[in-house]
Amino acid sequence: MELMDYMESGCKPRDAWRIGTEHEKFGFRHSDLMPPPYDGDNGIGAVLDGLAGLGWDPVEENGKPIALYKDGCSVTLEPGGQLELSGAPLETLHQTCCEVDSHLREVRQVCEPLGVGFLGMGFHPLARRDQISFMPKKRYQIMSQYMPKKGTMGLDMMLRTCTIQVNLDFSSEQDMIEKFRIGLALQPLATALFANSPFTEGRPNGWLSYRSHAWTQTDPDRVGMLPFVFDHSMGFERWVNYLLDVPMYFVRRDGRYIDASGKSFRDFMAGKLDLLPGELPNLEDFKDHMTTVFPEVRLKTFLEMRGADGGPWRRICALPAFWVGLLYDADAQQAALDLIRDWSVEDQQVLRNEVPRHALSATIGGRSLQDIGREVLGIAHQGLANRARLNDAGDNETGFLSELHTIVDTGRTPAQRKLDCFENRWHGDMRQLFSECAF
Repeated sequence: MELMDYMESGCKPRDAWRIGTEHEKFGFRHSDLMPPPYDGDNGIGAVLDGLAGLGWDPVEENGKPIALYKDGCSVTLEPGGQLELSGAPLETLHQTCCEVDSHLREVRQVCEPLGVGFLGMGFHPLARRDQISFMPKKRYQIMSQYMPKKGTMGLDMMLRTCTIQVNLDFSSEQDMIEKFRIGLALQPLATALFANSPFTEGRPNGWLSYRSHAWTQTDPDRVGMLPFVFDHSMGFERWVNYLLDVPMYFVRRDGRYIDASGKSFRDFMAGKLDLLPGELPNLEDFKDHMTTVFPEVRLKTFLEMRGADGGPWRRICALPAFWVGLLYDADAQQAALDLIRDWSVEDQQVLRNEVPRHALSATIGGRSLQDIGREVLGIAHQGLANRARLNDAGDNETGFLSELHTIVDTGRTPAQRKLDCFENRWHGDMRQLFSECAF
């Protein structure tokens, strides 16, 4: 009952809905374009120290800073040193873009003297897995040992992928269900629009979103499209039951991570976890466990949209615009529901499987995603116009969709643009990607 109450606590009135935007980016040394390790004068630890000097409060693990906090934001480390900004819950997209801009300016200020830059893409375009160091976080050590038991690309997902994500609120259990269904059904469209990972180890890899493909080869117990979300049984209770059936990674006690990989959270709830005999989990244990499932849409006390590749500043702002336009206006939400109403779960899965390679050319219901994208962006555009959230210049939020309109109108994803540059203007020289596309 406590778990149900916790999930239900996420319900908020519309005037309390906020936008939380997260983005990850790859660090690289200007000298050789390789990812910096944690230690060293120009390592990721030095980047965190530099940001701490700009007013961020550090969080340490075993005496080393592994995260920073300021003004409701956090800067955290992904397993391979990818730097993530988890933004504060904000009211408008204008505020979101100011937040991102401020963060990137601080990162440049700190990193330029270190000879370090950052790049927004979905999969690392150059480095091999063995050229990337794990960050000093115990949970990543546990995950890295367990991942290869469940899939072929779990370590690649950890070390060589980056994403943009937006976190959104809901008003009720029914509203959550509708938003969850729209999010899952249209997540392949978001993946296609943001496809930006066509290179591996310096060469084209045959995919447009290799990041999205990597997730399909990670761990079938905790990734995917979640067909049960479209069942009549869907609700907070059904979600909790799903979580309880996902194998555990770890338990935290007194600042220590205890390896519980593969163990049952249901056994833990019954006091039968052999690592902590007779002990029952608390709510913080459940919250930790929720962070170890990675479906295309994830429910906490808010919904996380997780399908997009990493990218540059303008697309960091475009992703929340896409989902806010669809899900924060009642008419737009209903239009999106009507659009996906006849899509079967099976057809959605086929679409999910096709998108990493084909992006906007993938089809569902006899329509290409490029065609569907035009309609969906029209809905999102109207939803943002209806919100009428203006900046100081009197502009509403629809301008943040302009990059996506261009992608749909041309039918060319960011990945396809980069492939064209690689084969022509760059003459196969990957250094040009880092020179032209870094933040």
